[in-house]
Amino acid sequence: MSVWNPDNIRDVAESVGINNLNHDVTENLARDVEYRVAQVLEEALKSMRHAKRTILTTQDISLALRNLDVEPLYGYESLRPLRFGEASLGPGQPLFYVEDEEVDFEKLINAPLPKVPREVTFTGHWLAVEGVQPSIPQNPSSSDSRNLELTSKGPNANSTLAAMSGTGDVTVKPLVKHVLSKELQLYFEKVCSAILDANSEEFRTSGYSSLREDPGLHQLVPYFNQFIAEKVTHNLNSIFTLTQVMHMAEALVQNSSLYVDPYIPSLVPSILTCLIGRQLGNTPDLAEQFALRDLAASLLGHIAKKYSHSSHMLKPRLVRSCLKTFLDPSKPFGSHYGAVIGMQAVGGAEVVRVLIIPNLSDYAKLLSDGVEDSARRPAAERVLNALVAVLTSLLAGQPALANGHPAAVTDELRSKLTEKVGDLIATRIAEANEVQLAHCILEA
Repeated sequence: MSVWNPDNIRDVAESVGINNLNHDVTENLARDVEYRVAQVLEEALKSMRHAKRTILTTQDISLALRNLDVEPLYGYESLRPLRFGEASLGPGQPLFYVEDEEVDFEKLINAPLPKVPREVTFTGHWLAVEGVQPSIPQNPSSSDSRNLELTSKGPNANSTLAAMSGTGDVTVKPLVKHVLSKELQLYFEKVCSAILDANSEEFRTSGYSSLREDPGLHQLVPYFNQFIAEKVTHNLNSIFTLTQVMHMAEALVQNSSLYVDPYIPSLVPSILTCLIGRQLGNTPDLAEQFALRDLAASLLGHIAKKYSHSSHMLKPRLVRSCLKTFLDPSKPFGSHYGAVIGMQAVGGAEVVRVLIIPNLSDYAKLLSDGVEDSARRPAAERVLNALVAVLTSLLAGQPALANGHPAAVTDELRSKLTEKVGDLIATRIAEANEVQLAHCILEA
């Protein structure tokens, strides 16, 4: 028997057009309603106890409904002050009560619904980055602070004083300047010129060593970041320039004295450009281009490993960018090469198992066409070698095959491998007699 009256369930059913509701159904629905109401009350009591109160409020009920994923109710809270009346029970025994207000139901029903209150939200911004206040609307500038000190306050404020302080009907645009000492400016110019000096390897080595070890470069990090982005944007035809700025980025990331976390989102696009860019350099020799992509992949993997704790979405975004390039047949094989080694550098064997292997059967046709084309064959061969290399990473930590497994790749194993990764990769694995690798790929 339920405490909740089953007649209420029957009335609600008739109001929505359900007549002659079964008695057992009514009893079960009444028990369910009783259980749900008790559940809401238990959650509301938790909110009340956490707030260290002894009176249950409507806000507690609202929080309970939200915690239970139930649509909250609106319109039960009132902003009007309570009016208390006083009644006497006898001499010296007053009783206070809340006066009930007479409400016209017709006006109340026809009145428009109040606006839904907006949820409380929070946002964050950088108050200061490396001791320098960024010029954003949330931060007051130094000129605003000086004007605020001189601003006349109070009801009897003098308007003349406001005019003298520069705040009387005058709009001032605040300017926040990043002031660098002459020594830092000279250091920045010398390092940038030394790194781009193609005639002196000694100067470049000294510049990288300074960026990697010197501790007093905090204020120059955004300038080096901007320098790297500018050189990558305007020198896509110069492999030398791109390689040197990648070494510069690597030196900054390896400097244990610098806090580079806020600048990683603006540094990653330059590295991705050198990794999966469509055209890098203007020479037919592919050795330097693919060496640059290898350097960018190594740097990207180091950044993902070092800074993933401060940005939980860093690794997924990097892998997503590389995967999008890898699955785009319109991109050249150089971009596909960078995408493959980039995914393996960022995510390791797990990314190879989850993202690369399931797409190899579709990619095999494009790779075969590239190998058969004499103009695209060198780049396609590089991609093929990269795919075999990243697949070999699956063997890390795998136990050796026990007795009973064949010592060579059989025809049956090769046919299954061909269906999984395509004929070219299966042929490479069979020629290398990588039996354990073939089993790892089939089990992935």
